[in-house]
Amino acid sequence: MGRELMKALRAVPRVLRADLLTWAYDPLPAMAGPRWLARFPHVLVVGFAFFAVAGAIGSLRSDPWITLLALAQAGALVAAMSRPMPAWWASTAVMAVAAMVLEHPAASWDDPGLAAPGVISIPWPVHLIALQTGVLFLVALRVRPRAVGQALAISVLTGLTCVVLINPGIGPGRIALTPPFYVTVAVAGALAGVGSMIRGERMARERLFTQEEITAGERARRTVLEERGRIARELHDVVAHHMSLISIQAQVAPHLVKDPPDELRENLAAIRQSAVEALTELRRVLGVLRSEDAMADEARHAPQPTLERLSELAATARSAGLVLAIETAGEPRRLPPGVELSAFRIIQEALSNAMRHAPGAAVRVLLGYRPDALTIRVVNTAPDRPAPSSPEPGHGLLGMRERTVMLGGELVAGPAPDGGYEVRATLPAAAGEPPAGNAGKMGNTA
Repeated sequence: MGRELMKALRAVPRVLRADLLTWAYDPLPAMAGPRWLARFPHVLVVGFAFFAVAGAIGSLRSDPWITLLALAQAGALVAAMSRPMPAWWASTAVMAVAAMVLEHPAASWDDPGLAAPGVISIPWPVHLIALQTGVLFLVALRVRPRAVGQALAISVLTGLTCVVLINPGIGPGRIALTPPFYVTVAVAGALAGVGSMIRGERMARERLFTQEEITAGERARRTVLEERGRIARELHDVVAHHMSLISIQAQVAPHLVKDPPDELRENLAAIRQSAVEALTELRRVLGVLRSEDAMADEARHAPQPTLERLSELAATARSAGLVLAIETAGEPRRLPPGVELSAFRIIQEALSNAMRHAPGAAVRVLLGYRPDALTIRVVNTAPDRPAPSSPEPGHGLLGMRERTVMLGGELVAGPAPDGGYEVRATLPAAAGEPPAGNAGKMGNTA
């Protein structure tokens, strides 16, 4: 126990030096609101310093030192906004100098605790005391509470020493009993405590805001991974379909040639083997991405949608009360499966967002078939009633953007001039085959 006490005592000078002899300070978090409001506390500090100096100059005490000391103390108050600890040392030095050079009038406060009638001189005018407590308050806003307590204790001890020195024959115990001394210490301590509380509250709020930003970033990253996993699961069916065709064609090809050479048989067998191995690897990767209980079996094994099913999507949206119009420009054609799947999902998600966030709005879907790309434009009018609040942010725009970026396309989403919302996507697509079956029936739908 004794060793620990001695070790703690030896550490006191180092702690005091680290806390009090430093230029470092904690910046206050930015205040919410307009820029001028963030500067308003600085205006208050400068205004307080100005009025304190003006009061000191206009006081009944005409000592010329008052003006200089008040200006120095006001400068320390303003400096405390950016360099709190050096400003506090300067303020403490000003108070010590004031105790030595100012005249001590006989009209100081009486001490009822004295054995005989007398007066105790308090050398500082109220303006210097107010500026000193202001410095302590600003220090409490910018440094740790431990350093604030040390500064407050040193200020009180310095003031007590000065009063003892200018009142010979009166001990510090007597002076501590005077009401003015109690009032001064209580006000300084209260301001320091309030400043520390404000600092703690604002720093806690900043930490909470930082944690919310980290949480939002983690949620966004998790959402990206979920969307990419979903896209990978959907594209698995497209890729698996093509790999299965390659395997079957490689197996059937030798039977279509009369007396195929052994070299051809070996090459086709190698192609088929490579396709089968690729399918096996796809299934293995999909097993990592897909949770077995994420979807029902019939949903997992259902074919991935293409633009041929756009009319079904439109019918479902209209049955839910959505006013929907679909228009097609250019010559519809069959596009690569990945492009068709991404286009269908983008339109599906845009319609879902319109129904969720713009109730009562009318929606137009415009498909443009260009020689080198497919353009998608989904526009909704302004809603006719407020949308219900959602506790969690959706993944719609993020999923659309991931699908577009995957194909090397572009996506732009944002408010429309009429108060609605617009989603525009451009998906690169080389010229493909003409539509088969009823693929062309989706054009120019009212």
